[in-house]
Amino acid sequence: MRPIYCLVLVLFILSCTEKSTVPSYNTGINITPKPNSIQLLDGGFEFNKNSTIVLNTESARPIATLLNSKLITSNGLELPIIISKEPKDGSVFFELDSMSALPMEGYELNSNTNNITIKASTHRGLFYGAQTLLQLLPAEIESKHKANSPLTVPNVAISDAPSLKWRGMMLDVGRHFLSIEFIKKQLDVMAMYKLNKFHWHLTEDQGWRIEIKKYPELTAMGSTRIESNGTTHQGYYTQEEIKEVVAYAKERHIDVIPEIEMPGHALAAIAAFPELSCTEEHHTPRIIWGVEEHIFCAGKEGTFTFIENVLDEVIALFPYEYIHIGGDEAPKHQWEKCSLCQSRINSENLTSENELQGYFVRRVEDLLKSKNKKMIGWDEILEGGVSETASIMSWRGEEGGISAANKGNDVIMTPAKYTYLNFYQGDYKVLPIAFGSYISTETLYEYNPIPDAIHADKKEHILGAQCNLWTEYIYADSMAENQLYPRLLALAETTWTNAEQKDYNDFKRRLANQYVRLDGHAIDYFIPYPEGGSNHVAFTDSVALHFTTPLPVAKMVYTTDGSNPSIGSATYTDTLTFRASTELKIAAVLASNKMGPIRTINIEQQSLLPAHTVKNAQPGLKSKSAYGKFLTIKDLDQTNEWKNGTVDSIEQANTTLNWGHYIDENNFRAVQLTGYINLENDGVYYFSSDQEQVWIADKLIVDNNEEIKRHSRKDGAIALAKGKHPLKLLYFNNIYGGWASDWNTVELRYRHESDSVFHTVGAPMLSY
Repeated sequence: MRPIYCLVLVLFILSCTEKSTVPSYNTGINITPKPNSIQLLDGGFEFNKNSTIVLNTESARPIATLLNSKLITSNGLELPIIISKEPKDGSVFFELDSMSALPMEGYELNSNTNNITIKASTHRGLFYGAQTLLQLLPAEIESKHKANSPLTVPNVAISDAPSLKWRGMMLDVGRHFLSIEFIKKQLDVMAMYKLNKFHWHLTEDQGWRIEIKKYPELTAMGSTRIESNGTTHQGYYTQEEIKEVVAYAKERHIDVIPEIEMPGHALAAIAAFPELSCTEEHHTPRIIWGVEEHIFCAGKEGTFTFIENVLDEVIALFPYEYIHIGGDEAPKHQWEKCSLCQSRINSENLTSENELQGYFVRRVEDLLKSKNKKMIGWDEILEGGVSETASIMSWRGEEGGISAANKGNDVIMTPAKYTYLNFYQGDYKVLPIAFGSYISTETLYEYNPIPDAIHADKKEHILGAQCNLWTEYIYADSMAENQLYPRLLALAETTWTNAEQKDYNDFKRRLANQYVRLDGHAIDYFIPYPEGGSNHVAFTDSVALHFTTPLPVAKMVYTTDGSNPSIGSATYTDTLTFRASTELKIAAVLASNKMGPIRTINIEQQSLLPAHTVKNAQPGLKSKSAYGKFLTIKDLDQTNEWKNGTVDSIEQANTTLNWGHYIDENNFRAVQLTGYINLENDGVYYFSSDQEQVWIADKLIVDNNEEIKRHSRKDGAIALAKGKHPLKLLYFNNIYGGWASDWNTVELRYRHESDSVFHTVGAPMLSY
């Protein structure tokens, strides 16, 4: 089937390209996720004013209404809906046959010149058949404005069903709240790509986002936090809004799985009810990311009473069979010191705090079972022992999922290195801040959710896979969509299409069409920046810059006169060489002529700055520090109380590095280091740092003022002669954008223009 499909597809593309009115992105078959069996035939079916929609059952009317709504909006064409057991000429016939052997989510779609027939054994199958039909139409069918594109469907024979049952997306709204309107928008797009599970991460250390009527304090106190800069972040969903989203998802055949975190990631709840913790200390919702040590007390019966009361209301809102209870990243330090927890360990004949978490999880699972619900937890719950009925989300890798599946537990694969959409999808030096690491669209597309290590008779326990979007660095809706798309489409195909039918090159081709469909939903998807070099380039004689993109684009355009490029600007074809200072602006353009974000590169011709002669130089650097809450450079005006000293190395500016620890505001300070850096060779040097500012030779080279100090994206360049040059580095110990700067190693990195690798400026290079 596949060779025939490819040959006919090529012929179909060629025939379409002869029609100049057909945009390139609408040529060929662009269905995503790719059907598992498709045969392209001669001819096509054309919608017109005489066309009809025929249903063999009234219960299928919502699907007909969906199709009609797209036709009306994009082309002003409203088709009559008829109930009949047989198709009619010029009709789209939806046939629901519960006795059919088709899988629950499967469908058959056959189109010829006279009519289109979509057959399924369930409403969900019919719905997916309708989505495939829409993807056989031009991409403008998704437009919210009249497009009047030709409504011709190629004649095809499709037999299709998903390879995996669980095809999901998780959205973290605990760290940053996202509106109901935003969530509905994502559900619309999920449905378009046949994704069927929406995992809603509703509680966190940083925010409690679901109304619980028995405990109004949870949202009164737990849904609001005051950020380090004094701004307020808040938001929660009322129970009526929750019901609205669940109903909206159901209409799109998407199941909603709520996550209520326990025993860790619970500080927002503890802020409302301190008695739920071991120490009973008063807190506010956490304003930094990382792992929180204050968790639910496992030794108190009141903790389980609270959890049962919360889950009673959660269960009433979410009809789907699964409830997610978290279970990840729960430090046991306080349990070790808590007399009640230790008493529980003894009374239950447990041997460790890990087993105490196992007791906690099993007790919650028993509670859920009694209410006819199934439990899901992150793979940490395996560490304390779980029942054979618990379902596992394997995120720290595949090992937990493999072990659980081989023991007979159901598993959803979501390993961070393949499916975490908060990771970068391009060069972090040119992209907005993200969590870290790198996952390309291709990496996700090529991921196989069923590892070879799964025993043959246990493969059915791999329910599927999902992508997760954690929102530490999602400060706006557009940033969320930029991280989600188009990688979520790769997940859709990875979980729907059989491995032997997948083809990443063909997937990339189809993206051009899918971008236009996403435009119809106003999705702010990722269009890659041109990548190559730094945003500040220095040279002495000339410099050559080469650009690539991590995803295919139609072209790159650029200007060198300071103006913003347009789609008609000069097209980048090969390496650009510069022999004079220039402001280069460059951007990628898609096949739809939509242009991506503009990257500005300051290219500066410089002469080598001469080295300084320093007599009686001492090893190390001078330092001066002042304690206080310094968030930006201008805050330095608030103090004259500096304490002078020296350091042997740059790293000594901070010695409190400890990821996840609770930040001591009494240690907030500004530290300025001054002295000289000794360079071994003439040439252009690039400097990189996560600190506030770096000055070299009295020039500001790295400026991270009012930037999150997570990943340095402000590299600077300067031409320097061999020898010593003045150095000034400014470090703030603070919290900015949820990131605690003392989680960084205080350091300065450099590379010579002849070297592609950054090196750390070590103590032997420093003097004062």
